[in-house]
Amino acid sequence: METIALIRDVAIIVLAVVSIITGILTVVLILELRTLVRTLQQDIKPILDSVNETAGTVRGTTKFVSEQVVKPVASAFGVVAGAREALHVLRNDRQTH
Repeated sequence: METIALIRDVAIIVLAVVSIITGILTVVLILELRTLVRTLQQDIKPILDSVNETAGTVRGTTKFVSEQVVKPVASAFGVVAGAREALHVLRNDRQTH
């Protein structure tokens, strides 16, 4: 009987020590998570804000270039292509008559 009581006592002590270690590690983990959240708020958020600002600038520049350069050039090429086709049609009509 004494052996069973000794094993029980040792098991209780081991379980108590493991519980204490688990509690300490949980507290350390919570503190590390808090530090990570602060780091993200202080360091990453300004970087993300800067990236968003840059993306907005790129959108504005793209819109400006599209409206002021690409559309007029495309329209001009369309007019030139239409004129060429019209000349081609007129030349073919003259040759057939």
